[in-house]
Amino acid sequence: MRVAPLTEETSAAWAALFPASGSACFCRWWHFEGNKNAWLARCFEEPERNREEQLALVRAGSLEARGLLALEGDEAVGWMKLAPRARLPKLRGQGAYRPIDLGEDDCVWSIGCLLVRPGWRRRGVARLLVETAPAQVRAWGGRVVEAYPHRVAHALHDEEAWMGPESLFVTSGWQVFHDAAPYPVYRKLV
Repeated sequence: MRVAPLTEETSAAWAALFPASGSACFCRWWHFEGNKNAWLARCFEEPERNREEQLALVRAGSLEARGLLALEGDEAVGWMKLAPRARLPKLRGQGAYRPIDLGEDDCVWSIGCLLVRPGWRRRGVARLLVETAPAQVRAWGGRVVEAYPHRVAHALHDEEAWMGPESLFVTSGWQVFHDAAPYPVYRKLV
């Protein structure tokens, strides 16, 4: 398994991962301006809009479309959105994250989501992506990576783990930056 950035060359593998994983979001949630019901309707009725919107941004080289793919051969088995926090307006507007110092937005990159193909879950794919993130962010000019796992007392179901389980960041050496349960913010300096 290898990790590669999402580019035009890897975009077909990326696009195939979402339907294979039962996901219609194509990583556009943090950029969608409508309400939750409008988002659900778009994912159900027009998932291709999400896909095409993301692919157009990849072709344009947009920072908001960045992320890493875990690839087995030519098949994407995992995805991690990895973009500057300033490019995730919905994240910055969430109540749990409003107290975070936004003056650093230019150097802070965010893990916006993780998606692992069902047959590859619990096999280290998310860990590989998370552990690769700091070096990639450094290469892209960032200084800090943030993660936003959901802290719960039970094991997360697969559909709840889209921000990654908290234990993944703890065991990978990330530090708590903002501890507001159930939505802590973890950081790693790059």
